[in-house]
Amino acid sequence: MAEAQNIPAGSTTTGSIAVAAESTVATRMSAPPSYDVADFPVPHGREEEWRFTPLARLRGLHDGSAAAGGPDLKVDITAPDGVTHELVDRTDPRVGKAGKPVDRVAAQAYSSFEKASVVTVPKETVLTEPIRITVHGEGGTAYAHQVVELGAFAEAVVVIDHTGDAVLAANVDYLLGDGAKLTVVSVQDWADTAVHCGQHNALVGRDATFKSVVVTFGGDLVRLHPRIDYAGPGGEAELYGLYFTERGQHQEHRLFVDHDTPNCRSHVTYKGALQGQDAHAVWIGDVLIQAAATGTDTYELNRNLVLTDGARVDSVPNLEIETGEIVGAGHASATGRFDDEQLFYLMARGVPADEARRLVVRGFFAELVQQIGLPDVEERLMSKIETELEASAA
Repeated sequence: MAEAQNIPAGSTTTGSIAVAAESTVATRMSAPPSYDVADFPVPHGREEEWRFTPLARLRGLHDGSAAAGGPDLKVDITAPDGVTHELVDRTDPRVGKAGKPVDRVAAQAYSSFEKASVVTVPKETVLTEPIRITVHGEGGTAYAHQVVELGAFAEAVVVIDHTGDAVLAANVDYLLGDGAKLTVVSVQDWADTAVHCGQHNALVGRDATFKSVVVTFGGDLVRLHPRIDYAGPGGEAELYGLYFTERGQHQEHRLFVDHDTPNCRSHVTYKGALQGQDAHAVWIGDVLIQAAATGTDTYELNRNLVLTDGARVDSVPNLEIETGEIVGAGHASATGRFDDEQLFYLMARGVPADEARRLVVRGFFAELVQQIGLPDVEERLMSKIETELEASAA
């Protein structure tokens, strides 16, 4: 297992395939997944899964002291014809089906929400317009659970947009039937004081395709935990992420892909830019290829661009392989300063320094933004990146 590193600006690390015999990935060193919050001890910051997280800034989400209250979250769902939306109890069999909570905050969210929101796309339904879910906070503390279910051979795009101010712990389940295709864009554009912890569980059916694009800009602390499981052979998962970490922000993305089914594929690409004193980004990429998962093809990549002094990146790719009968597996992590050669190249051709800097950062993120496929969302995100860069130059 790769050791976690605080990678200084200007350095580059590249992981290689590690066949683990006795070691285990970090995710499997924690308490077993459970719906019951009592099964998870209160973290103290020394645990593997919590050692990068500033617990004091979780506002009580980790120790049970954060009681739901204050202004409610405003949740609005806009969906094309044929899509159903309902509120259900936790006894509904779809709630939690995609995966159990893997830490105390996720278990607290599961045990504390009042009603789960379930959006269903019937089988063989191909949507030409996206489903849009907006979540807006007005200063309260909340626990939530969202389920998105696609029937067999259905196709849909879902945009989940988080704005405003809140202390939020939430679980999101994605259930893909056989042959279904789902693209999810989750945008965290919170106010600077918000706290958001979320576990995203995807259960990918036989020959189904799941694409996730996670975009994180705002918040005092954001800690997201995307997870992939396969319900049948032939499943594909593409996980993309973009984060722009500003002064004092803590943004943490912890991924786990569990290959326990033959002939499945996963590809992970996360990119981040950091600027400002005490900007802290954490990326943990865990991939497990179990003995039964012959024919697996997987790769994960994390790249970070440090724009100013005072920023910190912890990037830890972990890859555990229990069978040699795979198509391919690998991982890589790289963190470095702004590329002075690119900047010099543009300035030598008459491009002003500030504009050259924006062009380089836009190019760094462009391939990920283009994965979204929705022009209005892509334009908004690129505009947000421009705004962040202008603020740093001011």
